[in-house]
Amino acid sequence: MHRLSLVWVAADSVHCCVTSPPYWGLRDYGVDGQIGLEASPAEFIAVMVDVLEEMRCVLRPDGTCWINMGDSYATAAGRVGNHPGGGAQGQVWRGVREGHEEKQAYSVGTRGTGTLTQPNRMPRQGLKPKDLVMMPYRLAIALQDAGWWVRQDIVWSKPNPMPESVRDRCTKSHEYLFLLSENEKYFYDAEAIKEPAAGARDHPRNSFGTKDYDVPGQKPQKRTARGVGFGHGTDADARQRGRVMACSKDDGRDEEGLRTAARMGGGTGFREDPAVRPDMRNKRSVWTMATHSFAEAHFATFPPELPENCIRAGCPPGGVVLDPFFGAGTTGLVADRLQRDCIGIELNPAYAEIARKRKAA
Repeated sequence: MHRLSLVWVAADSVHCCVTSPPYWGLRDYGVDGQIGLEASPAEFIAVMVDVLEEMRCVLRPDGTCWINMGDSYATAAGRVGNHPGGGAQGQVWRGVREGHEEKQAYSVGTRGTGTLTQPNRMPRQGLKPKDLVMMPYRLAIALQDAGWWVRQDIVWSKPNPMPESVRDRCTKSHEYLFLLSENEKYFYDAEAIKEPAAGARDHPRNSFGTKDYDVPGQKPQKRTARGVGFGHGTDADARQRGRVMACSKDDGRDEEGLRTAARMGGGTGFREDPAVRPDMRNKRSVWTMATHSFAEAHFATFPPELPENCIRAGCPPGGVVLDPFFGAGTTGLVADRLQRDCIGIELNPAYAEIARKRKAA
């Protein structure tokens, strides 16, 4: 994204930004002005803080930014040459490979060019061979220092991670998604992304049979259904009719138990409200989603479910979504399906063309 690429977007017009910037040093996209080839983590972070400042100008005061950022590892010593990141840093760690000639040091330094271990992970500013760069948290802390509220770090867990040949650590199978806001109060629709509750039928507001349910401060008890208003029937019938239900309990309660039961939905009865879903719960902060790929792009894209959660929670229907690193256009496709407008910005003409084709398909 160019520095001035957002000047044509109206100030305070964007409800939600959802994006995945180029990861530091991962690949050279062959386009002038690209982000990600900076010589050090500090330089990359400085550029990203500037980019987010541009995004802040077009974001509404109640808007949010959702930033996906992966991590990587520093490699051993060696000359980096023309690899992403550029420059030479072999002298810094030459002693680690004592006796290596320059050619050998180069070979060692450029070894391990997988998606997580790149030859440009230069041992600067405390980075040592095999160090985790910690780029997601470096970025989050820098943005926090720049005035953003870092509201949450969400873990994107991948059931289909890229294989790694390492033997002294676990295979990397997650990335991070940071929820940022410009102000303390912001738009967030928690109901839109609720997920099924584990053991929902065991919840006291969803258990009308003889299922035992214990709460703190209360002796074990059994609940039995007794109809009020529309006659008796099965649990399923009761839920279908939306009738008032009452729970009969034994006498094994103390004062704290009564208070706890009341908080959890117990008591003399309640009428089921469509807005109250005991079978659903607030979205958890670990999202398990497989990466997606398609032939044209030759790279994995984040799954549509990821921007869908962000858009549903962060942008009201009819609102505007911004993705300043549009790539293959996944965010735009999801926004369109959810009936939100989307502004996509992509520096690489090849990727922009892929996005256009996907939109037209």
